[in-house]
Amino acid sequence: MIRDYEYHLERSATDEKSAERLQELIGEIDAANAWDYEAQVKTILGQLGLHDLEQKVGELSGGQRKRISLARALIEKPDFLILDEPTNHLDLETIEWLEQYLSTANMALLLVTHDRYFLEKVTNHIIELDGGQIFQYQGNYSYFLEKKAEREQIEAAEVDKAKNLYKKELDWIRRQPKARGTKAKYRVDAFQDVKKAAHKNLKKDEMELSVQERRLGGKILELDKVNKAYDGQPFVKDFSYIFKKKDRIGIIGKNGVGKSTFLNIITGQLEADSGEIDRGINTHIGYYRQEDATFNPEARVIDVVKEVAEVVELADGSTLSASAFLNLFLFPPKMQYNVVGKLSGGERKRLQLLRVLIKNPNFLILDEPTNDLDLITLNVLEDFLAKFGGCLMLVSHDRYFMDRLVDHTFVFEGQGLIRDFAGNYSDFRTEEAEKERARVEAAKAVEKPKADWKAEQKKEQPKKKLSFKEQKSLSSSEKILSSWKFKKRNWSRK
Repeated sequence: MIRDYEYHLERSATDEKSAERLQELIGEIDAANAWDYEAQVKTILGQLGLHDLEQKVGELSGGQRKRISLARALIEKPDFLILDEPTNHLDLETIEWLEQYLSTANMALLLVTHDRYFLEKVTNHIIELDGGQIFQYQGNYSYFLEKKAEREQIEAAEVDKAKNLYKKELDWIRRQPKARGTKAKYRVDAFQDVKKAAHKNLKKDEMELSVQERRLGGKILELDKVNKAYDGQPFVKDFSYIFKKKDRIGIIGKNGVGKSTFLNIITGQLEADSGEIDRGINTHIGYYRQEDATFNPEARVIDVVKEVAEVVELADGSTLSASAFLNLFLFPPKMQYNVVGKLSGGERKRLQLLRVLIKNPNFLILDEPTNDLDLITLNVLEDFLAKFGGCLMLVSHDRYFMDRLVDHTFVFEGQGLIRDFAGNYSDFRTEEAEKERARVEAAKAVEKPKADWKAEQKKEQPKKKLSFKEQKSLSSSEKILSSWKFKKRNWSRK
């Protein structure tokens, strides 16, 4: 409609048909509330971190293209919106904006996500798929966790009860004559139901993480005035830090401010422009990258693991074969001989994580490890990392994941500036909110004297009551004025 409007607007002065169509379009645009459509497009794209509107889609990264798809879905303002992992490839600030947008939008929303804070704030109904069954919970994520635990306790009690009843019924079946016709048919049929309930498998397939950690030395990793820039644009500027044992550092910042560049410098995959990087001789870094590992799609899963190690040493000192270790990562023997090209995105991520851990690192760097992982696997990974005795650095848009695992944060503020903040992500957001509140209050305090002065100027002076003499004098004056106006009017007529 807007394109048609602009087309006919140019021709309306000389073309009567264009002038008539222009009037029709004005009504159509009014009815569709489309006058601010372009502004809405720019606003949503801007919030999603896409500012160069002239750039061709073919030049964008995979993450940027996913954000364009998300923007397009939001701009359509549908009645029913389906989102599959919408927070992947978004920075934390953008996720918080999207969270606010969706929680107030007037639409039905069906959402698949592993972001638990997002689930908590946006949803009011949880559908769980478990063991080929669907369970529904009328509430947010906290309510779901509570009710799921209750359901599992009830199921466990029911299975125990069924097992006891099964023993009794089994004894009765064995004591009866072998001919089926001599037994009570209803009780035999009931026995089959009891048997099924008693043998219900409540055990979940869960990933197990346990690897031997190498001992860290006195010197771990020291950075001294490190700098890195591209085309004159600084990404790391005069950054210094001495890593200590059991450091648990989160990295936050907008997309494109240099987080991955910083990690590549630390791991030696990228050379700094200046400054010193001194790694201890006992420091063994395990680096899980955000990008998919370049596995040969025709290689078998077990061969990909054996490239790194045939045998894996666990935390308790025992050893496992590569095949047994794959089994702990939910790769059963049948899947181990599949080619990598047949794996799902989440399975490839698990394989990539396995290859990092199999090297027994004592300094773990994880760049967006939560993408494509389900909540069960995510919880197992969190438990492992919470017990991990080495140094840990995390880049993640999963706020719950960050809050649970890190105790201080490198904040990438842009232009190469990196601030070391003592606290996790929620602590950082709380401090930023307090600073903003203080700034607003300070601004109000500066404006208040002016406002008070203006208010004083507008205040009316208190009215003083007239004395009896003044009232009488005023009354006489009004009579004289009235008489004068009457005479003047008569004089004018004459």
